Amino acid sequence: MKFDTLSLDQVIQNDSEFIPLMSQDEEDKMMNESFPSVLPLLPVRNVVLFPGVIVPVTAGRDKSIKLLQEAQKSDKIIAVITQKDNKTDEPKFEDLHSVGTIGKILKLLKMPDGSSMVIIQGIRKFALNSIIEDTPYLKAEVTLLDDKNKTAPKDKEHFDALLESLRETAIKTIHENPAIPSEASFALKNIEGNTLLVNFVASNLDIPLNEKQHLLEIQNLFERASQTLKHLNLELQKITLKNSIQDKVNTDLNKQQREYFLQQQMKTIQEELGGVSYEAELEEMRAKCAKKKWSKSVKEHFEKELNRLARMNSQSPDYGVQRNYLELMLDLPWEKYSKDNFDINHAEKILNKDHFGLEDVKERILEYLAVLRLKGDMKSPIICLYGPPGVGKTSLGKSIASALGRKYIRMALGGLHDESEIRGHRKTYIGAMPGRIIQSIKKAGTSNPVIVLDEIDKVSNSGHGDPSSALLEVLDPEQNSTFHDNFLDVDYDLSKVLFIATANNLSTIQPALLDRMEIIDISGYTIEEKVEIATKYLLPKQILEHGLNKKDVSIGKKEIEFIVQAYTRESGVRNLERKIAKIIRNTALSISREQKYNKKVNRAKIEEILGPPMMPEESENNIVPGVVTGLAWTQVGGDILFIESILSKGSGKLSMTGNLGNVMKESATIALEYIKANYKKFSIDPKIIEESNIHIHVPEGATPKDGPSAGIAMLTSLVSSFTGKKVKSKWAMTGEITLRGKVLPVGGIKEKILAAKRAGITDVILCEENKKDIEKIKPDYIKGLNIHYVTQMSEVINLAI
Repeated sequence: MKFDTLSLDQVIQNDSEFIPLMSQDEEDKMMNESFPSVLPLLPVRNVVLFPGVIVPVTAGRDKSIKLLQEAQKSDKIIAVITQKDNKTDEPKFEDLHSVGTIGKILKLLKMPDGSSMVIIQGIRKFALNSIIEDTPYLKAEVTLLDDKNKTAPKDKEHFDALLESLRETAIKTIHENPAIPSEASFALKNIEGNTLLVNFVASNLDIPLNEKQHLLEIQNLFERASQTLKHLNLELQKITLKNSIQDKVNTDLNKQQREYFLQQQMKTIQEELGGVSYEAELEEMRAKCAKKKWSKSVKEHFEKELNRLARMNSQSPDYGVQRNYLELMLDLPWEKYSKDNFDINHAEKILNKDHFGLEDVKERILEYLAVLRLKGDMKSPIICLYGPPGVGKTSLGKSIASALGRKYIRMALGGLHDESEIRGHRKTYIGAMPGRIIQSIKKAGTSNPVIVLDEIDKVSNSGHGDPSSALLEVLDPEQNSTFHDNFLDVDYDLSKVLFIATANNLSTIQPALLDRMEIIDISGYTIEEKVEIATKYLLPKQILEHGLNKKDVSIGKKEIEFIVQAYTRESGVRNLERKIAKIIRNTALSISREQKYNKKVNRAKIEEILGPPMMPEESENNIVPGVVTGLAWTQVGGDILFIESILSKGSGKLSMTGNLGNVMKESATIALEYIKANYKKFSIDPKIIEESNIHIHVPEGATPKDGPSAGIAMLTSLVSSFTGKKVKSKWAMTGEITLRGKVLPVGGIKEKILAAKRAGITDVILCEENKKDIEKIKPDYIKGLNIHYVTQMSEVINLAI
């Protein structure tokens, strides 16, 4: 809104002749006043006169001045109409709008430049019919117009709400616009007449003249009020946005100025107190640079970046990024190495103290130490500890670091899906950081720590790159001497870092990455090993963690063996530790309650605390033909499974159940086809094969099963069903079969042998080529097991049935 056309002095003065605030009755009386059909016509250029509204008009044309002087002497009534083009000096009928407003002259003033200033109050609208006189001034024939529904539209409540909204929005616009004097809101609040309120707001809208003329020409008051409110809302939004921008600009400028003065004051204060100023900070970095043992190229790069920082404005956002980058370069341990402990006996003692078993890993670390001691320098190997959960892969890295006397860093890679986590971000990005490798080196403070890459098989791909591919450079001894981090932007030597990766499943690791690592297989523990681990490590650890002493509780080896066999089915010892912790917590509860308890935990107490024992994994008694015990490998270690087959009358159709995979189904098909081709070898009546439907089932259908290692077990089960002969009790087998009748080797032999021992198996049938796997197993592990090696399917049948 703009009030430059409104005489506010007259709006608020006490002289009632000039106050535009009238009651509804006064408004109705004014609107019903009659006028002659011919009136003097005053064309105006930049104003639209609305009924009831007072506006000042400057008249400079001779005809206009003469008209005003004549009217002032008579009844002071004139017709005011707006020109279409304000540049027209002698307007004709076609140069004028069709609708105008009859007005009354309130005051006529002569201006110093010879023009006249007239203050007019609009009374009633008219339609211009024709111009009947041109001299000495214009006279026109007019028709009076009335606003429709000016007192009450059909929906009076809606109309009243519209007027109230118009009044409130106008007042809000006045308050938001600093160019409008606050007295204008006084006029709005005191207008009682509906028509005057609408006309008053419309007259003062900051819109083009033709749009104001359009509002005047609207006959329906409700429609005119709606259109006026629409324009007013738009104007309010523009003013609000303008004020918001202005406030923000002022705030930003004030903030920058304030920060600048504060920085200058802080700089002065720091200098007075002997603190670090901007220049002193640069000098400190230069001093640190001189003490660093880095190559010529790295030093030149640092000095170049430092000079760049010196040219920057300390208030610039890039200044903080550049300073952080230089601080990272200074914090990194360039060419700084911790001294390795070459005492082989000490290292072996540490490894044996922290972990029971794991002979292959311990031997590999001792070999590395021995070569390092003799040569003095060598590239660190990339070791990958592969095995089921809970066998001590992650904790082994800490023991290796302790044995070598190096810093220990653990990086959890599980769920990592962003390549920048390894290589870092370019420092031009907001919030850029170095990769986790460089961060780990900085945290360690040396360039030769032991870094454990935990769960390397759980790394995944995403739209942010492939972290596995980024690890190729890290884990290649031929490349990692010049590892490039995007944030650091200079090569860093990782060849002295001892990387130890851990994995549960090698199949999910990228082949190129797998090729760069030395795989050390850590299989599950035997029952005897678990008992020793629990006695030496787990039990003392849990007693200490629960605030007890060794004299408060005691669990014998027989009781621990019972816990292992009755309550845990795992390759590792993680679940065993939970069971021991539960027993220790029960003891702690008894001590807290000051109850009497037996410090030596017996079997009955174990069952009371842990509940009824689980059913042990035992082989079937094979009281019926067609049941065979097979050996399987799972991610948590070895397990036994049972292959069942049964015959029914039919046409030789083969069906399989038990949630079997495609490879396992193919093994069953191969076994059946081999029997059909060689039925004479097994003394099988061919009519039985032709006239029987065969159904093979592997129990525990909720568990998916796949792989070729159940081939000989399926063959044995089918032969047992066709001949009606039972399979020998306490026998188990594993191996792949071919259509030529050969038995092929399979993997996971150690885990399968341990599962056989847990299940009470006495005899195991394996492929001849798996003999080398048995030779790697400690004799204690296979004590009590008879291993039978075969090369042909016929040998399997002769041994098992």
